[in-house]
Amino acid sequence: MKIAMNHNQRIVLDQLAREQYQQLYIQGKNNELTCPVCQEKVRLFLGIQEEPYFFHSKFPEKSCPEPDIEAIEPVIVERNGFRIPQGRNIIETTKTASLYRPAKTIECSIPFLKSNGAKHLEHDSYLRDLAANGVVLDESQAAAVVKTEGSLLVLAGAGSGKTRVLTARTAYMLDVKKIDPRSIMLVTFTSKAAGEMKNRLTSYPQIKKDQISKLVTGTFHSIFYRILMFHEGSNWSSERLLKKEWQRDKILKDAGKEIELSEKEFAYDLALQQIGFWKNSLLFPHDIKPETEWEEKAVFLYKKYEEYKSQKGLFDFDDMLIGCYQLLSTTPSLLELYQNRFHYFLIDEFQDINKVQYELIKLLSGKHRNVCAVGDDDQAIYSFRGSDPSYLLEFEKDFPNAKLVSLEQNYRSSHEIVSAANEMISKNKVRRIKKMKAQFASGTSPLLFFPYDEEEEATMIVTDIQEKVMHGANPSDFAILYRTNAGSRAVFERLASSNLPFRIDLDSEAFYERRIVKTVLAFLKISLNEDDNQALSDILPILFLSQAVLKDLKAESILKDCTYLEALSHIKTKHAFQEKKLKKAVQLIRSLKFSSPIKSVETIEKDIGFLDFLKKRGNESNQQDKGSDDLKDLKVAVKSFTSIEAFLSHAEHMTAMNKEIKNLSKHFTEAISLSTVHRAKGLEYKNVYIIGAVDGSLPHDYALDSLRNGDFSALEEERRLFYVAMTRAKHELLISVPQNRRGKKASTSRFLLPLIKKGKK
Repeated sequence: MKIAMNHNQRIVLDQLAREQYQQLYIQGKNNELTCPVCQEKVRLFLGIQEEPYFFHSKFPEKSCPEPDIEAIEPVIVERNGFRIPQGRNIIETTKTASLYRPAKTIECSIPFLKSNGAKHLEHDSYLRDLAANGVVLDESQAAAVVKTEGSLLVLAGAGSGKTRVLTARTAYMLDVKKIDPRSIMLVTFTSKAAGEMKNRLTSYPQIKKDQISKLVTGTFHSIFYRILMFHEGSNWSSERLLKKEWQRDKILKDAGKEIELSEKEFAYDLALQQIGFWKNSLLFPHDIKPETEWEEKAVFLYKKYEEYKSQKGLFDFDDMLIGCYQLLSTTPSLLELYQNRFHYFLIDEFQDINKVQYELIKLLSGKHRNVCAVGDDDQAIYSFRGSDPSYLLEFEKDFPNAKLVSLEQNYRSSHEIVSAANEMISKNKVRRIKKMKAQFASGTSPLLFFPYDEEEEATMIVTDIQEKVMHGANPSDFAILYRTNAGSRAVFERLASSNLPFRIDLDSEAFYERRIVKTVLAFLKISLNEDDNQALSDILPILFLSQAVLKDLKAESILKDCTYLEALSHIKTKHAFQEKKLKKAVQLIRSLKFSSPIKSVETIEKDIGFLDFLKKRGNESNQQDKGSDDLKDLKVAVKSFTSIEAFLSHAEHMTAMNKEIKNLSKHFTEAISLSTVHRAKGLEYKNVYIIGAVDGSLPHDYALDSLRNGDFSALEEERRLFYVAMTRAKHELLISVPQNRRGKKASTSRFLLPLIKKGKK
């Protein structure tokens, strides 16, 4: 059904301006729409697989005959003694409005041919025995298992069974080669991965528990911290470890006071991240030549941070690796001891290795050179924390006699998904050439869909999941992936108002708790309550006032018998122009409560000077997550609300929901997963939605800026990130290409353009 009534107004869906669909969806949820034939309540279906249509709320299967637009009797109302027909108006689209764009499949141009993936090496009786026990290896996997001597690089593409290979290789070394387990070091990037490998080993024939217990397994930090504790236990006691981020944060903030860095203005959390990057790259304060004012401040904090730890005898997690590297590289006898102890190294996720980790492995393996590095350069996505895929790309430079085995069978995803992912990642210039091959075809092609904006994107995805769950799908079959946590706001809000269970990353920050967003909300709050002490504190930095002014404001409010906000206009500063600005700001803040939320935010942004503040504050501290972007996201969020009170209530509710969902997530066994792509790496889901596949989101703006400056490495990492997102899906992959983002027309992600050319309707 394409026609509905909203009170006395007739709505013809095919003639409706595209941007009004989401509003119409909300009106339907609020029971404001009726059927023009039977007058029962109707709602708008806004999904992915079908074009939008109206359906009866109570009885979705009910079908009224489509009425003739002109035949619908107008509603007659009486005004001033006159009977006037209403409801003849049709909301029509303008010539410039975008039209609904149906979803499009990404067609595969390569036919599916079943490969002989599960084929072990017939000449090896051990591998035949493994196959008999359910551990079947393909030819490449088997080659990676039996080549135990010398260095080996295993290129393990997405879904290629690398954990199986590492486990089988370890079992082969213990059972067939009779290698002493104490001479094997198995390094993983998470404790969970190390535990999983040891657990799998217990199911292998002939492998005894005491052999497994003698293996040296764990993360880089756990293994090398043990070495430190053994030799210098008094210096590296766990009591001296700065375990919590707030502890490190406090050291930086205390140091920042020396150069008058405001806690509300300077991004200390990002400074900590930058310090970690420098340390993992073995760059110390005296090595760094700052290129920006922000970096100068960060280097100052880095120097003070290290001085403080040294004075107090403290250390952080990064120091564990640096300390062990310095211990081994300055104590030749100790290094020789460990070189004689460890003959074999198995390193998982080698594409994510950083400089200090790489140097440690080079040191320890210097004598026997038996390093098995397993990784995939196409999944290198952690450069922001110091990871460098060049160690994998140039492995043969430091290990010149290394063998190469490429695992190209994908056992996770369908042929349709694998082919699309192959096509996309092949456009990267710096990579090891490989073509993944799927083991099955699902007959379901990846799908591109085209919502109007972020709000409609969320509605379409949640509607699609609800439809599938109604037809028997399990909520845990679904994952919704996004580039940054801020990009999840709309879909979080839509799921929070649904009855679908879902989980989010435990460390994901609630959108309305983000510093920039929270400050805008403070302006709105103080316009409603001029004595809101916390809101006043939050807006002071934007008015270029320090927190010390709070005492003066409170005193002024008592002396003048006025509100805190009014006191702002009486405050004395050293500059007359600033006092004049404050008086104007007070008038503007008071006027906010009389405007719509969107108009109020625009007033804060432009007239009160929030954008000027952001420009002066600078965005060098966080290229990937600019404050001005938070403002744009906020403007998308507020446009659905007609009053500031309603919007603030919504923001408060969503913040509370964020905390509640995090608590509930621990207990959900079956739930939809909301995750950044980075967090989803290594995981798999039956059905995956990738949101925001437009330039500026994926690839991110910062990568496009780097490209404009002649550096394409950031763009290549973004393409790898997209590849990781695509290859999380086993059966169905749905990619959202919103036509508008942050209030402006968006361009389809350049990563998708080669695939769209092959697509069909």
